[in-house]
This record gives sequence, structure tokens and C-alpha cells, in this order.
Amino acid sequence: MKKVLALSIFAMAIAACTDRTNPFMEEWSTPYGNAPFGQIRTSDYIPAFNKGIEERRAEIIAIKENKEEPTFENTVAALDRCGSLLAKVSGVFYNIAESDATPEINAIMEEITPVMSAADDEIFMDSALFERIKEVHENMSSLTREQQMVTDKFYKRFIKNGIGLDEAGQARFKEINSRLAVLSQKFGNNLLAENNAFRDAIGVTVSQYSDFMTSCTDRALREKAFKAYSSRGNNGNENDNNAIVLEIMKLRTEQAVMLGYPNSASYLLDGKMAGNPATVDKFLADIMAAAMAKAKEEKAAMQVVMNEDIAAGLLPAGTKIEPWDWFYYAEKVRKIKYDLDEEQTKPYFQADSVMKGVFYAAEKIYGIKVTEAPEVEVYNPAAKAYRISDADGSLLGIFYRDYYTRDTKRGGAWMNNFRDQFVTPEGEDVRPIIVNVCNFPPATEDVPSMLTIDQVQTAFHEFGHALHGFLTKCNYASVSGTSVARDFVEMFSQFNEHWAFQKEILANYANNYKTGEPIPAALVEKIGNALKFNMGFMTGELCAASILDMKWHELSEEQLALFTDAQSIRQFELDKCKEMGLIDEIIPRYRTTYFNHIFNSGYSAGYYSYLWSEVLDADAFEFFQKKGLYNPDVARSFRETFLEKGGSEEPMTLFLQFRGAAPDAGALLRNRGLE
Repeated sequence: MKKVLALSIFAMAIAACTDRTNPFMEEWSTPYGNAPFGQIRTSDYIPAFNKGIEERRAEIIAIKENKEEPTFENTVAALDRCGSLLAKVSGVFYNIAESDATPEINAIMEEITPVMSAADDEIFMDSALFERIKEVHENMSSLTREQQMVTDKFYKRFIKNGIGLDEAGQARFKEINSRLAVLSQKFGNNLLAENNAFRDAIGVTVSQYSDFMTSCTDRALREKAFKAYSSRGNNGNENDNNAIVLEIMKLRTEQAVMLGYPNSASYLLDGKMAGNPATVDKFLADIMAAAMAKAKEEKAAMQVVMNEDIAAGLLPAGTKIEPWDWFYYAEKVRKIKYDLDEEQTKPYFQADSVMKGVFYAAEKIYGIKVTEAPEVEVYNPAAKAYRISDADGSLLGIFYRDYYTRDTKRGGAWMNNFRDQFVTPEGEDVRPIIVNVCNFPPATEDVPSMLTIDQVQTAFHEFGHALHGFLTKCNYASVSGTSVARDFVEMFSQFNEHWAFQKEILANYANNYKTGEPIPAALVEKIGNALKFNMGFMTGELCAASILDMKWHELSEEQLALFTDAQSIRQFELDKCKEMGLIDEIIPRYRTTYFNHIFNSGYSAGYYSYLWSEVLDADAFEFFQKKGLYNPDVARSFRETFLEKGGSEEPMTLFLQFRGAAPDAGALLRNRGLE
């Protein structure tokens, strides 16, 4: 298959060389500099990548060979700004590769991944370039704070990429980087195939799993679905991820040890807010204890309802709650306790209306304006484009939303940039182009796409990331928008979730798609009461995944050498779940072989970030509640202190500036109803 694809791509490349210009090689005359997707062919990507690498290499040589003394402007800023063509093609290709991963795109990804890894190593292992960066770093007291942060970021990237190693060490480090890039991509491709296999076997997508498990009355089918879902990447077939995981972990740990760290967790956390594994471990252990105390209460309440089914002859005597029963019986308990059925709420949460609510909240809080932009070409017919402008009408950026499932889209939801925000040397403020991608159910002939309560929160979450990108006012791309510490970035997406079900916001978007009637106040109250329901389970599975992530990355080379096969991985998971106190009826949100966040998406030893950031966002939202939810002064301070600053200042400095106090860890527990 790969050979056929390669020949096909080669043939397209030959045809493309006749009488057309590769669109990446010319200035885009589109309304906002957005990509002309209709002009781009798959055969354009590889030549554009190669040309982009070549141009960036020439720019790096010019920086190194500059005879003037190293300054921020001629060295650090020059490095930050170089590679414009490469940024252009990368911004398009990597977004397409996640949301429209056709076989042709996957073939290109396999080809370009090691090439890009080598090209990056060529920069960040260049001793001559590093010496210039180092000199600026050692004499940066006169720089602006943003310039200091940019300089420090580049300096640390050189250090953590092995610039201090000898020639043999650097050669091995490069080899590992290249191999890790290939393995991560293979992990993601395998998982996409496994997700599609799950859909074929069960009849629903991975994104619909929780809804299916909530409503499916056939217990045997729920068990089948649970086992299929929880064994993805662990089936001993061509898409099995066990060997990939072990190789990734061994290579990551080898790199960490080469740089003087005891394990990859210590290496990866250096420079994050948490700083070290011990801090993260203590943080997660405290949350897990609270979560499991609540989860045991939840299990007991579900068992009472299950016992009623046993008494009615629906289940055999002695039946106990199993992992495949949790969603189903939790929903039964919720209906009893809160008289809330999501079939009642879904008609008010039609996807297009929810998007209106997301936009309305941003407009009300930050004063921005969102309008449809039909003049902006989209990369897929299912996507829509919007213009984001400030209160004064000035452009903040272009936004794409891509909400619905398709076979070529990876699972989950995410925000990404097609183009970063930065200011040119001539003073032009280049505004970002941002996309939100989700996996919501598409409309059918009879009904529009209707969202669950959790999916509504997801829409607000991802646009919170987008706001972080749109409202940024930085000079340098390397610190603009969401280019912040991994355990800080989720603060803003999770903060935005708090607005989803506020009465004032709901009144502007939650209307029944059939009748147009606004959502009843009684139903709004039920949603509010139920938002903290089942939080023992939800917190527990999230925390368990975070701990599992940490435990993998805290392993030493000697410990990893003891792993031999898939069974050893499974036993490791079981042992760690027992140690963390996870009850048998709950599994980690992601098991190892389908943990895409840590093996393919940059959250290695960082999945805890969601909970760490929740302390910050919950504390900040409590401050809003205290001062008035729609207090313009508080909203302005939040925007100016956080959203405009990006990574141009240390996270805790910004938080203390906004809040006037250190974050209260209890805010997370209060937010989840766990204390």
C-alpha cells in the first residue's frame, strides 16, 4: 500500500511541475492571508517543506555569520522570525493531518516527520548559534521582560536538546529525536485505525462512547463495548501500540539520563510551574484521595438502583456494579436525584446554537465581536470561518470551527493555530488564524446535531484556548497566545467552561430547536445542581490517568529494561492503579495503549496539567463571583493580565498580579464538590 501511495504522490508531483506554481511558494492574496485550500494539492507539501527548510537554513547561517556582536535583535529576534515559509506550510499541513488524515496525507507525514526532526536538531545543536544565544542570555538585564522570556526560552531549548553533549552524544540524541518523531506518529495512526475498528464493531464512534454506555440497556452489549474501548491499541494486531510505548519510554528516558536527569519526568518538568515529580505526585495523591471517597459513595448509590433491577428480575441475584455499568447506573441515579435526563436538555443544545452561546459569552465578557466570514475559504465543507474583531472593529484574527466526526479525524477536541500572532520588524501586527476541532455527532436528515452537557462544556473549553490566541498582544511568536508552560495553558480553556451554563448566557443561545422556546428555568436549575454529580468518578478517572502518566515517566532505565511484553505493561497499570487507590469499578480515562496525550500530543509527564490548571481557573472564577460575574474591571484585568500576555511573563507572576494572592488549592475541590 505504501509503495502504491509513494508512486501516486510521485506521479502527482511530476504533473504539478508542468505549468503551475506551488501555492506555498507565493504570497496569498486571500482576504486575511488565510490559506487558499482549493489551490493546494497533496503534491505541494513535500516541495514546500523542503524549500522552507532550505530557506530557514540560509537564515540561520546569516545569523551565525553576522560579524556584529550578538544582540537580542540580530540573534534572538532573528531566530524567532526565521522560517516563514516553513511556518506557512507547517501551519496548514499539520492541521490537515489531524483533521483530514487521508492515506495520502499519512504517507506524507511518514516521509516528512524524520526530515523535520533532523532540521530542528540542526538548529538546536548548532554550537555557533548557541554561543550567540548564550551571550545574549548572559547580558539580558537591559531587555524588556518579553525579550528576556523569549531569550530564556530559546536558551533552555538548546540546553534540553543536548547542546552540551559531545559529538557522539549529540549524534545519538539526534537519532533518538528522529525515532521518537516516527514512533509518535505511528502511535497516532494506530489509534485512529483502532478507533475506526471500534466504531465498526460497536456501531458508535469513540466520541459517542459515554452517551452509548449511558443509554444502552443491554448489559452484555455494554460489557462488549467497554472491553473493545479499553483494549484499543492492545489487541496484538498490526495496530498494537505496546511495543511502540516501550520503545518511546526507553528512548525518552535515555535522553533524560544523557542530560543528567534520573528519569524523563524530571527532565520534562524542568521549566514547568510544578517543577519536579514530587510536587506533582503529592498534588495528585491528595486529589485522588478526595475523589475515591466520593466515588465509593457514588458506587453505593448506584448499587441501590441496581438492586432494584435485581428485585425486578432484570438481573441475576448478586450482580454488582462493574466498569461497564457505571455510566448507565450513574444516569439512573442522576434522574432520581436531580430529575434530569439529557434527552430533555439536548434539544436546547443544538450545535450551531451552542456556538452562538460561545461567541455571546466572549462578546459579553471581553467586548469582542464575532461575525461569519463566508469570504474565507475552509479546508473541509464541514468547517465554518469567522472574523474575530475587537470592540473598536480592529481585526483580532480568523477562526475556523470544525465540529463533527469523520473517519479521517483523530478523536478528541483541540485548538490549534494555522498562523501565530507576532509583530513584524516594520511594526505590522500579524493576527492569528485559529481552529477549534471537535468530534460532535453530525446532523441527520431528521434532527440537527444536538450536544450533551459535557459536549457543550467542550465547545466552551476549546474556544477558551482560542481566546487566549486571539487576545494576545505579543511581539514574538515564540511567546504569543498559548505558547506558555504546559501546566498553565489549560487554565484559560477551563476558565471559559464556567460560562457555559450561566443563566445570562443560556438565555442567549439555549432554545429548543423545534419550538424556539428558551430553556425553562427549572431545567437550568437542574443542570446547575447536576454539574457536580458523579465527580468522584470523573475526577478519579482523570487523576488516575495523570498518575499513570507520571509513573511511566518516573521509571528509570533499569526499571524499563524489565518490561518485556504487553502483559508486563498491563501488570504495571494494574499495580499502579492499586497503589493510587483507584477502585476496581473505574479505570484511568486513558489506558497506556490509547493515551494519545502523552505518546503523540505533547503532554508527556504533563497530563496532570488539567487538574493543576483547574486550581488556577477555579480560584480566578471565584474571584469573578466575588466581584461580580460581569464586572468589566475584573474582566479587563483578566484579559490584560493573562490573555494579552501569552508567555511573555512567568505564570505565577501573572496570577499573583491578577489575584493578589497565591492560588487556593481548595478551589478545585470546591469546584468539583469534593470537599
